[in-house]
Amino acid sequence: MSTSENRPTGNASEEQQFEHLKLSTWASLKKFFGELLDIRSDTDRDATIDAVKKDISFKGHNAWILIFSIFVASIGLNVSSTAVVIGAMLISPLMGPIVGVGLGVAINDVEMLKRSLINLGVMIGLSVMTAFLYFKVSPLTEETPELLARTAPTILDVLVAIFGGLALIVAKTKSGTIASVIFGVAIATALMPPLCTVGYSLAVGNAEYAMGSFYLFSINTVFIALSTFIVAKLLRFPLVRYANSKRRRFIARVASLIALIVMVPSVILFLQLLDQQVFENNTKDFVRDVINYEGAEVVKFTHDYQTKEIEVYLIGRLVPQGQINKWMTTLQETDDLEGGKLTIYQGTDQSGELAEKLSNDLKQDILEDLYVNNQKELKDKDLRIEFLEEEITKLKIEEIPFASLSQEVKINYDKLKSFSYSKRVMTNFSSIDTIPVFQVDWDRSLNSRSRTENNQKLANWLKFKLNLDTLLIEER
Repeated sequence: MSTSENRPTGNASEEQQFEHLKLSTWASLKKFFGELLDIRSDTDRDATIDAVKKDISFKGHNAWILIFSIFVASIGLNVSSTAVVIGAMLISPLMGPIVGVGLGVAINDVEMLKRSLINLGVMIGLSVMTAFLYFKVSPLTEETPELLARTAPTILDVLVAIFGGLALIVAKTKSGTIASVIFGVAIATALMPPLCTVGYSLAVGNAEYAMGSFYLFSINTVFIALSTFIVAKLLRFPLVRYANSKRRRFIARVASLIALIVMVPSVILFLQLLDQQVFENNTKDFVRDVINYEGAEVVKFTHDYQTKEIEVYLIGRLVPQGQINKWMTTLQETDDLEGGKLTIYQGTDQSGELAEKLSNDLKQDILEDLYVNNQKELKDKDLRIEFLEEEITKLKIEEIPFASLSQEVKINYDKLKSFSYSKRVMTNFSSIDTIPVFQVDWDRSLNSRSRTENNQKLANWLKFKLNLDTLLIEER
């Protein structure tokens, strides 16, 4: 009887131990992740506010740094050099006033907000004006890939601005600012190139590009400021206190209104760009998976998010209207593509508008694609030709008949005491070349002028004799 009575007690004890172990494990995990992700304990709020206020100022050195960084960025965009553009973003002081706007709203500091907005406006105006002047005087005005990449924002730009802004303000709030993070955010959010593109667009008179690039800059600016505002609120930065209670309430209301004005359009913008990106991705999937017909090939397709129009260009076998109707039905049943309009252009139809589209836009795009795809191959061929030319030059130098050549030189120049030949490898650090060098020793009875004239005559004769472009004549 005693044994059976003890069993429940043992089971209860084991259950209690299990529950205790489960609770202690959960508490340990909670504590671990709490310490891992906690940033409040290492946040220096006062130092962060002072550092942000210091970075807002825009005069003297900062003004010149901005001008020079704009020139560097404009040159990088002009020649489509990613490395140069990155360098310009690293030295640009644009980030300071933007963070100041977000923090000023978060802590109800009207003076900080006012200074930040004024300095940001001056920076934008100076940046656009500097880029405009550069592209006005620059002889290179073609649309490079680096310029075109900054004319239309996407959902990815919004995400980069959000997470970049969060990384920036978190790095600034840490005791001992993490400089590498700030530099990385400057590169990722790319504030400078869109402003340079605005200047370029104004210089060439393209209003559409100017609006698109300024739109991209505005997105980055708004979401960096918004990220700063959110982090400052989460970390409970101290609000600026005003002696006058009415003024304090007024300032708090103004700051809240500004935050609302910034946040609501930002959310709407994010949702619009997200919807646009989803539409574009679904369009690509639809064309790839649905527009299939034996003997016909898709050579190009376009889509317009605003009008929901999808245009597909086909070449090869003519697709019957019944199949096209099936594609249209499938389009209406595809998520996020309902209400879309599908237009099929076929290469076998040479009448009216279709012939014009296929003979102009499509052919031009195909030629452009062929040109772009062949650029690397052409460059590689040029490098191979250059290498082979260098090798031919080396072979020519190695084949110099020095014995017979030296006899002819002695017959032509009786005052020549010695004549020698060697090869010299030279480089300008971008290419390596082998130069033939001829050393001469003239009779001391010849004056300096005569020796110089003889050296020139000998050089000309050797170039003609040996079919060389370059050589050196050196006196011993």
